[in-house]
Amino acid sequence: MKRLMLTYLLFPVFLFSQTTGKVIKISDGDTITLLLKGNQQKKIRLAEVDCPENGQAFGKNAKQFTSAKVFGKTVSFVETTTDRYGRSIAKVYYDDGKYLSKELIRAGLGWWYFSYSKDASLGQIQESAKRGKIGLWQDINAIAPWEYRKMKRELRNKKKIEVAKTRAKIREVA
Repeated sequence: MKRLMLTYLLFPVFLFSQTTGKVIKISDGDTITLLLKGNQQKKIRLAEVDCPENGQAFGKNAKQFTSAKVFGKTVSFVETTTDRYGRSIAKVYYDDGKYLSKELIRAGLGWWYFSYSKDASLGQIQESAKRGKIGLWQDINAIAPWEYRKMKRELRNKKKIEVAKTRAKIREVA
């Protein structure tokens, strides 16, 4: 009976246990690649933060920040879920427990991804960065990355429609 109770008590620890890996690549501010034991690579999307895209204002700054904080270091991470691309979503910790997503938000280099986070303290940190005009909050026209991606998708779709219309007109003439 004691053994069964111990199993139930420890199950959450095993389910959400931390793993470590060495950061070998920074794709952008919120996506890193780790080298795990056995030379296995794992691409991780940071939980609870959405950084500007590479083509967006402050995108390079976010990537540089992430690189400066964790590139070449061994970090610990707790996987929370996977995204639609199959990447692991994880909380990443470095330098004795600093939470990378939180530090990005504090530096004004990422938005609190409130749609996928229950940690309201990250929203408070974002508001503080906004008030202090830190990082991307210096830009009064800052666009959230999810809005930027949506605009890019709509533009691509509009171009596809225009190309299809042009091709249809050419066929009509021929």
